[in-house]
Amino acid sequence: MIVVGVGCGPGMLTVEAIREIGKARRVYGSRRSIELAREYIPPGCEVVEVMDYSRLGELPDDAVVLSTGDPMLTGLGRYGSRVVPGISSMQVAFARLRLPLDKASIVDAHGRPREMAISETIGELERGKIVFIVADPAFDVKGLARRMRQRGLDCTIAVCEELGYESERIEAGTATSPPEAKSRLFSVVVWREAGR
Repeated sequence: MIVVGVGCGPGMLTVEAIREIGKARRVYGSRRSIELAREYIPPGCEVVEVMDYSRLGELPDDAVVLSTGDPMLTGLGRYGSRVVPGISSMQVAFARLRLPLDKASIVDAHGRPREMAISETIGELERGKIVFIVADPAFDVKGLARRMRQRGLDCTIAVCEELGYESERIEAGTATSPPEAKSRLFSVVVWREAGR
């Protein structure tokens, strides 16, 4: 199967992704990924909303599986015999915040114990990294800020919501005054300013 990244928001499909989707006879994906690719799905193509990702291995060889963002950023890329990259929420967040990707460290907090993700984030910050957190809707930004204060980390925390959509919102704060997520679709970027 081919796994195709559809970007993290509208208008972020690559030319290669559009080409692969346009040749598809069967397209599978989440409701959001299907909507992001809808205009490029050819007429007569079978479109199936995936509810159980544990069964992706049972899909036919000619299946095109849509992945929001980039399939290799905690996505579905590991299932594909071929992967078409997409524009990830990390790329968009770092571009909006004007932060260098070469200093990035990724923490996957999606479906993991909160304390594990927070501890990993603290460790990466102490190593001087800019941390991109793939958050799930229940990620505790205030809990992260509390742990940062306990460790004496004076950092900027940015909550990046609905990147690429008209409702996109980025709010930055600090460990003493952390931003708050107002959407279920968000990521978090944390970094130390030079000299802090």
